[in-house]
Amino acid sequence: MEWSVSGNALKTLARSITCLARIGNELTLQASPSQLALHALNSSRSAYQSITLKPAFFDTYTITGAQVQCSVLLKAVSSVLRTPLTSIDHLTVILTDPDASKVQWTLDCYNGMKKSYWITCNVEADVQQLSLDRRRLPSSFVVRPRDLNRLLANFQSTLQEITVIATDPTLLPPDAAADEVGGKAVELRSYIDPTKENDSSLHTQLWIDPCEEFVQYTHTGDPVDVTFGVKELKAFLSFCEGCEVDIHLYFEKAGEPILMAPKFGVEDVSVSNFDATLVLATMLVSQLHDRTTSTEPIHAAHGTEDQVNERPKGNVSEHPSDHTRIWSELSASAAKSATGTSGRARRERDLNINEHVDIQRMSTINISNAGEEGRNFQNNTYPIMLCLFVYYLLVKVAISTQLLLNGSILGC
Repeated sequence: MEWSVSGNALKTLARSITCLARIGNELTLQASPSQLALHALNSSRSAYQSITLKPAFFDTYTITGAQVQCSVLLKAVSSVLRTPLTSIDHLTVILTDPDASKVQWTLDCYNGMKKSYWITCNVEADVQQLSLDRRRLPSSFVVRPRDLNRLLANFQSTLQEITVIATDPTLLPPDAAADEVGGKAVELRSYIDPTKENDSSLHTQLWIDPCEEFVQYTHTGDPVDVTFGVKELKAFLSFCEGCEVDIHLYFEKAGEPILMAPKFGVEDVSVSNFDATLVLATMLVSQLHDRTTSTEPIHAAHGTEDQVNERPKGNVSEHPSDHTRIWSELSASAAKSATGTSGRARRERDLNINEHVDIQRMSTINISNAGEEGRNFQNNTYPIMLCLFVYYLLVKVAISTQLLLNGSILGC
């Protein structure tokens, strides 16, 4: 096996290696006369990515025999591509023999320098084949990477899982447009593990109008949801953004895998010399049973009837174009209460921490950390002011007495 790449193809290969390295630890190369396939599988076997490169992708592509396969550590391959791509003329990869123990990676630089690396490989690699047909998945949507990045920016950077809920736009109730969510058919929701105790995390829900935010949206029938990892999503999102292609997501329901691919992976594969697929496992438990209760406002624990029936509009903000709405709250193990003030609901939570928390979100989040010390400060304000006033009077009397004594001494 011998192949070489340069120019834009080298940049695409570097993006592929970076994306695969965020999925798994081992890179499997499976070469045939028709294509070169790169595979990566994470340790928990919950994420699988495959990138296929056609012979037209390479400057030179030579395969001896029907098929050649081996596996190398992605960490070692990433170290090879640590050299700035702008200084590399072309990259050449050679496997001299199907039973060879090392793969040679050679970088020819513009300044005349030549770097060669011999990476240990396993010729008896465990090659995984994808048996999931994306055309059988009923629900899908296409979104531009920059738009999806903007939507994900509303969630915490430490979020591990996210839930996507798809609804048939034609089945929305007639009064949905007047509702708080504005009749949006797609919802993105941060997933918080209910088994974790003493966890203070920001729970965010994002309602999206697919006609405005997505390039394409397909879903019919009852609502479905899928919950999957954010780390792998962002890795594939960066890959598609670097390749300047849209990202296509296919899914069915909770417990079934979700598949992601570049937009040209289906319709325009004939005009592209590479393709990519990312498959993620989803949680078995559906989150749809929480949807009704989660969108309900948190009413005041004490107050008038008007205050109790007031919706907490301070926690639901609209996108400037009215295509997206977001709602956020802090989740913690302590009990929560809210009071209506000037038409806005205030949430009070015990965060079990001794420092102030400053969270800047699109929505209004009011957090009260005042405890016994804060109340004592307010109650003790009057005695302190009274003591200061008495002290001021005593000092003034002492000064007046001293002036009178000085005047008497001078008169004598």
